[in-house]
Order: sequence, then structure tokens, then C-alpha cells
Amino acid sequence: MDAARLHDSRHSRARGVDTTQAGSRRQGAHILLVDDDVSLLRLLGMRLESRGFRVTTAESGAEALRCLEAERPDLVLSDLRMDEMDGLALFQAIQREVPGLPVIILTAHGSIPDAVSATQQGVFGFLTKPVDRDELFAAIDDALAHAPSGSEGDIAWRADIITRSPEMERVLEQARMVATSDVSVLVTGPSGSGKELLARAIHHASPRADKPFVAINCGALPEQLLESELFGHAKGAFTGAVSEHRGLFQAADGGTLFLDEIGDMPLPLQVKLLRALQERQIRPLGSTASVPVNVRILSATHRDLGQAMQQGEFREDLFYRLNVVNLKLPPLKDRAEDVPLLARHLVAQAASRHKPFVKGFSSEALNLLATSAWPGNVRQLVNVVEQCVALTTSPMIPEALVAQALAAEDSALPTFNDARAGFERSYLVKVLKITEGNVTQAARIAGRNRTDFYKLLARHELEPSAFKPQR
Repeated sequence: MDAARLHDSRHSRARGVDTTQAGSRRQGAHILLVDDDVSLLRLLGMRLESRGFRVTTAESGAEALRCLEAERPDLVLSDLRMDEMDGLALFQAIQREVPGLPVIILTAHGSIPDAVSATQQGVFGFLTKPVDRDELFAAIDDALAHAPSGSEGDIAWRADIITRSPEMERVLEQARMVATSDVSVLVTGPSGSGKELLARAIHHASPRADKPFVAINCGALPEQLLESELFGHAKGAFTGAVSEHRGLFQAADGGTLFLDEIGDMPLPLQVKLLRALQERQIRPLGSTASVPVNVRILSATHRDLGQAMQQGEFREDLFYRLNVVNLKLPPLKDRAEDVPLLARHLVAQAASRHKPFVKGFSSEALNLLATSAWPGNVRQLVNVVEQCVALTTSPMIPEALVAQALAAEDSALPTFNDARAGFERSYLVKVLKITEGNVTQAARIAGRNRTDFYKLLARHELEPSAFKPQR
């Protein structure tokens, strides 16, 4: 492909873009402009600003990456030939940090090999200096029109997720890209980090957005009840089944079914779920007839499913069916910059419900919130804010009240799953100490066979040899 044909292929798409839509995307769009020639940087920046763009400039690739950490632009325009990090190296770094962010490369050394190499790597456009004004703006319109999220503020799909963390923005960018397809997505991350919120956002960004989003916690129900909830049951299928019941697969037909804590699903049900996904039909309990279903599956877990597969607690074939794309949510402690944003949002919500006179947190209180460990993640932050609003008597919540709420959270009653896990670990430690690391004796005391006992030890990362007497 020669440079002229490549250039024309890019801009034949631009000519196909509706000009009204392109204009709305262009209005106020944020462009990161990168060039090591300061005079050209200033000149091109002025030209872009005269057309209504908001421009951030960087004189090197390294400076451009620092700008990306502070704020995500809608488009990057970069010179190709720069010292230390050239335009293609900058593009590759951008793709690692913000996948899908469109990049247009500018160069005074235009050549067919450069153009072909750039576009093969995924660069959106390649323009030769001196850049023709009309060609430049046509390329910008085209890039903004094809970007995952246009500058007109297409953020309704993720409106419930409040962040300015680059790590969270990368996850959201990936979520936006996978939302348009029908692939299964597994969301992983610690408890309380917002896995269901992300699943809902994916649904809202998908072609299924006008159909139901149905969620179920697979670890919250006993096996027979969970099977009935998922697949439904016929009248008389079991004691108490006095009428026919449509399951959640049918309730979500055409939309999205979110399976939370999928790692806690019993093995027999994993087999039935796999069959339903493979055959795209379900059979209600007690029925002989299969029902076709059309659902997109999103699932989530805080467990290490790789370890669960090794222990025989999760089916490998189901894992690969669910984990076509894996989105990993960071813990709140890794996005400390989000804590003040979230706290202000949450206090406004809580105040509107309970105490309208409450306006926010004092600066000292916000500092304490931002520097806390947050083992319970966003869910714990919600609880702390609710407690502070409930107990405050002043418009600005003081630091002392935040400290009190954090202390109360630390001593709060744990969830059933956390309490069970804590008891299991302390029990295993006790029997290993009693038997001095002898697994056979410890398993006998626990009333488990050796295989099950070893699985329990692996789940809690306990090594029997650590409990043997030192010689």
C-alpha cells in the first residue's frame, strides 16, 4: 500500500462520518500535542485552540506520559522523530497505559515504510508535515468519531463509577471496548471493590443495554435453591414447588446475567452451567423440555480460580468459557487519589437522605480518609461515610468522627464468609500445632480425609512442615 492510498483510505472514512456528529465530538475535545520542536508545538497548539479544542502540550514522550497520568485526553497528536522516545515508542507506551486511545502521528520525514509500520501497529492516522489544515481537521474528526468514547461526554454507561485513577481508567477503557461484543467477561478483584458496578457498566455500554440486567450471588444460596433460581423449576419438582418458576436465565433473556462470586458455585451446578452456555438452552428442574435462552454472561469472584482449579473446586472447562476477557479491579488502597472524590460523592448522597445541613468533610478528615488502608475497599468507605453523616452535628465532618468510624469498622462483626474463613484457618492452625504438622493425625482429628484436608491447607496457604518441631 503506498502512502497516498493509505492516506486516502483513512480519509475516505472521514468523508463518511456525519458532519453534525463529528462537529459535536470535536467541540471542546481534549488533545494532547507532542513535539520536541517548541516553536512548531506552539504554532500547532494555537491552530487547534482556534478551532475550539482544549490542548495540552508536551515536549517529549516522557512528558506526554506524565500528562496522561494526570488526565486522559480524547486524542494524541505526536511527532514521529523525537529524541529518546519517538512517536511509535510513545504510541506503544500509550497502548499499554490507555488501550484504545487514538493516536495520530505527524512527521516531516514521511515515507511509505513509516506509514505502513505505524498503521500496522494500530496508529489511527499518519500525516506528513507541513500538515494541510483541512486534512488535519478531517483526521481529527475521524479519530474522535471512531474513538470508544467521544468528546461529547459519552459517559452515561459508567456514571456510577467515580474515579480519576489511571489504573481504574485503564480498566474502564477495556470494559468499554469489550462491551460492544458478546464475549464472556470475568471480573476479578477483592471484596467490596465494585465488581457488580463494573458489570452493570459493561451492560449499559453494550447493545443489550435496553434489555434486563439480572444479578445473583452464587455463594449466598444452597445448591438446590441456586439451581432453581438460575434455571427455574416445574410445578412439583420438589417439596414446596407449588407452581412453575421461571429462572434467572429466562428473566435475563436478551440481556445480561451477572454471576457474582462464581468461585463459590458447587461443582454439580458448574456442570449444568457449562452445558447451558454451550447449548444456549436450559432445562428447568423437574422438566423434560429444554428452553432456548439468549444471554450474555458476566461473572465475578474474589477467589483465585487458578488455585481453585488445582484443588479440584472449579472446573477448568467452565473457567475458560467464562474467562474470555479478564478485567482486574484494583483495591481502593491502590487508588488513594479516588478516596476524596468518592467521599465527597457519598457524603452528598447520605446528607440528601438524612441530614441536608451536612456539607462535607474537613480537610483533616479527608486526609485521614485518603491515608487509611481500606481493607474492605469501597464498601467499607460507604459504611464509614454513612456512620459519619449519622453521627455528625456540624456541617463539616471533623477528623475525630472519621477516626471513630474507622475504629468502629475495625471492630465490626465480619461477614459470614469472612467469619467462616477465619474460623477454618484458626482451627487448622490449632490441629497442626497439636499434631506437630502430622497431616494424617490432623485430618483424623478434623474428621476429613487426607485429600480434603490438603485442599483446606492449600486454600489457607498453610504448610504442615512449618509446624514440625525444630531439631
